[in-house]
Amino acid sequence: MPDENTSGPVDPETCEPAASRAAADDAPVPLYGDPFDSGLALAHEHHMAADFEAACAVLGELLGVAESLDDSPDVRFLRAHLSADLGSVLLSVSDLPGAEDAVDRSRALLDGIASAPMGPRGRQLWLETVLKTLIARSDLLRRTGRPDQALACLDEAAALLSGFDDPDGLRGAEVGLNRVLLLMDRGEWGTAEELATLQLAGAPAGAAEVVPRLLAALGVICSSTGRFDAAEDHFARAEDAFRALGDTGEQQTMLAHRASLAMQRGELDLAERLFTEASAFFEQQRRFGELAVCEQARSFLADRRGDAPGAHDLLAASLERFAQLGATVAAADTMLLGAQQAYERGDIEEMKRLAQGARDVYQERGILERCAQVDLMLARALEDNLNRTDHGDHETRSVDTALSLAVPAALALAAGRHDFVTAQARSQWLQLADDAMRLAFRLAVRRQDQGLLFELVEHRCAGAAVLLGGPPGAVTPPGDTPPVFPDAGMKTYGDADDGTMTLGGVATEAAASAGLRVAPPPKVRMSAESGRVALQEFIAGAEFRYGRRIVDEEEVPFWFTDDLTNRPVVQVRLADAGDLFMTWTWAGGARGFGTGHGPAAEVDRAVGELAAALPGAGEGAAGMRRAFESGALTDPRAERRLARTLAEALWPQGLTAQIRQVSEHAGRPLVRIQPSPRVAQVPWELLAVDDDDVRLLDLADVVTTTPTSLRRHNAPERAVRDTDPVVLVLDPRVPGFRADSPLGSVLGPPGSDPQLLELVRARLDAGAVEPAPDTPADAFRRTDLDRDWLSGVLRKGARRLLYVGHVSGAPVEGGQSENGALHLCCGPQSTGLAEAVRTHRPLSAKDLLLGTLPLRADGEPGARIWPAPPRVALIGCESGGDLRFAESFGLATAMIHNGAELVTATRWVLPTSFAFHRLAGLPESVSPLSEAVVAVDTAHEHPDPVHRLGRWQREQLDRWREGGRIEHSPLLWAAMTCIVV
Repeated sequence: MPDENTSGPVDPETCEPAASRAAADDAPVPLYGDPFDSGLALAHEHHMAADFEAACAVLGELLGVAESLDDSPDVRFLRAHLSADLGSVLLSVSDLPGAEDAVDRSRALLDGIASAPMGPRGRQLWLETVLKTLIARSDLLRRTGRPDQALACLDEAAALLSGFDDPDGLRGAEVGLNRVLLLMDRGEWGTAEELATLQLAGAPAGAAEVVPRLLAALGVICSSTGRFDAAEDHFARAEDAFRALGDTGEQQTMLAHRASLAMQRGELDLAERLFTEASAFFEQQRRFGELAVCEQARSFLADRRGDAPGAHDLLAASLERFAQLGATVAAADTMLLGAQQAYERGDIEEMKRLAQGARDVYQERGILERCAQVDLMLARALEDNLNRTDHGDHETRSVDTALSLAVPAALALAAGRHDFVTAQARSQWLQLADDAMRLAFRLAVRRQDQGLLFELVEHRCAGAAVLLGGPPGAVTPPGDTPPVFPDAGMKTYGDADDGTMTLGGVATEAAASAGLRVAPPPKVRMSAESGRVALQEFIAGAEFRYGRRIVDEEEVPFWFTDDLTNRPVVQVRLADAGDLFMTWTWAGGARGFGTGHGPAAEVDRAVGELAAALPGAGEGAAGMRRAFESGALTDPRAERRLARTLAEALWPQGLTAQIRQVSEHAGRPLVRIQPSPRVAQVPWELLAVDDDDVRLLDLADVVTTTPTSLRRHNAPERAVRDTDPVVLVLDPRVPGFRADSPLGSVLGPPGSDPQLLELVRARLDAGAVEPAPDTPADAFRRTDLDRDWLSGVLRKGARRLLYVGHVSGAPVEGGQSENGALHLCCGPQSTGLAEAVRTHRPLSAKDLLLGTLPLRADGEPGARIWPAPPRVALIGCESGGDLRFAESFGLATAMIHNGAELVTATRWVLPTSFAFHRLAGLPESVSPLSEAVVAVDTAHEHPDPVHRLGRWQREQLDRWREGGRIEHSPLLWAAMTCIVV
């Protein structure tokens, strides 16, 4: 660093100052000599103890001494070091102007000695101090609402990291942490969460002081996106880590985080107590930035209590503090809260002034998610005003204005889910974003705009596609460099070797994620002639205003085209947006379309009655017993009432009339239904569509459809030959589970059921079967049907797959439909993405989708490992439960993604024949489940499997209506549905 003219202590062997030597040696070596070494240690001690005034006093005194020394490069470095530390302390007390002066002074001094002679160790110490200064300046710029400049500082720091020997990883971790905080400030929650998770997983031992800050950041992210339990866990771990470090100040900061979490949970009394306690601490320590945040929150709480004067005073105090600190974005947040309070007071002009002022700040700073929040607040205010007052001739214009704000903002917030790498996080985010979409639907209803409602439903039902590569906008490695492993279900930030972009020091090869990433939905083309795309004006507005991609470039038609059918078809789609909304469109020789609307209370009541009649997932024997003993589907009268209740709540009479009319003139129609998650378990075939107990199944064939995004699947195209085998996976033996255990036999002892033996015999007589059994009985309870065997037979080519066995569904509230799994004969050593269950690893939908891409550099996608034949039957508990999730990536849709054209699956937990015998007293000679398996197998051999399966279901319905015998109960056969794209 300094040359021979330096006045500081120099190592005679290396010609480097003692400061450089200390950076490399393990033993504590004086850096500058006293009073500087002891003073720096004392200042750090005060800083950790939250005695910021004392820390500033010590550093100020040391700077005075340093200024009295003869000027030299070494002394300038000492002054830069002290100034950087002072800037860090001033940042802790939110003295942003003072911190900026200190940090700028430090950087100027460092730049002034950049060309001074220094050895390798001296250069490392200089680099470390520059990094400290850049990180502090980035934090300062972020807090004062200059995110682009803050990012530039971090990019500069990341570039310097490539030449810095960071043995403990601290500086790299700090760069990563500040990237996380910057993303959080921008509202990019998903990207922030992924980066924080990666940083935490790869944090080196020397970065212990960064770990609790990452945990606190993750807690804030989870709290802000509705995952309160996870937030609580992160906060608890952060608090423990701060305590272990002796960082008293940050321990107290956790009070404010916990208070915010309590407020978001609705625990307002607890939030008030914690915010008050935190405020007292922050005021005592003169941490006015944190104090202003607490005052902002307390203003909100006071307003909720009806204390308007108190809310106003706290808000004014918060706004004044933020203005003094230069924290423009935080001040804008306070203005936004003030706008809401002004509206509640009836001061519309003040509301508009504050809201627009806040939006101007967000727009200028590029914080576009909050721009969307402002627009939503203004749209809600307009809606509320429309509800309260008569706008007369101006009502149409007012509604149009509200729509122009609400729809683009709702689209942008919904699109924010694509930043998240896990389905659980996306599910929670969507619950928050859905409030905006409900507003958009309410306004469309108010305008009585059927065309807009139609387009809203079509866009909402388009779904999302699994993203097997890096996300849109990911940095691509230069030249011909191959993608960094792994490239599936994760964000790729570029080649770890090019030095231009790393995750704050965490190389991208550490970025493997077990989650699924999804792409934006396709554009939904509304007209073949005009090329119009659903919501195209609103989508263009959202992408322009908020800088976020709303839809993919690929287009899919919303309609079912005439050239795909020789019979009349009506496509029905349903969307949840508070109320239940429906669209339908005719094809196949029939013309017409329509929209329907079911009030939320009626829909929820009907769906609740259905749920009470079904054996719930996870309820085990008790749930099945309840379904048999008191469920509506096992009592003819109760079932008729339920069928009528469902029809009245969910099915428009106008559509029934159209179906009758089409049937009279063009033959029996096909009804294609894409249900929303709320109504995904509804047995549409059973709906009693008139008072004479005519069911939808009596009037039409019914099939379930998936989101249109699945039309873009990447399954390889293969020619299917008539000689290709039928793959039979019949009650495979799960390793480690006895026949009478929870994962035991579902079909009983091999060879005990004549119907099933005849099924296998018929398949053997008709052609090739895999596995090839010596006798029909050998097809059951086999031990060799694992995932590798299944991959082998499917890769060779198969025309059908029939699976009868155990299926484990995923809990809907978790949002992770990809965790649904088949139970084959796989031991725990099998390679896969699902957790092992004792001595067995299930084959999950996530496996079927991602394959081995997240596991190996040469991994293959699931569609290549397990290419699905055109027809697949999955007869197991809730095997078709995919559509109960906001994102449908379960077993049935995974099979379609991998190439299946039709999947027969079940909507709910299935009773076995043994359950009929034990719970309903049915003779052992009668096997309802076996009959259902044979019916599905027979249908899949038929040219029109949907019609053939529907004919069997109508036969069962007729028997049920005539005799009401338990073996004909819809509890079993109405669970079956054919799923197609």
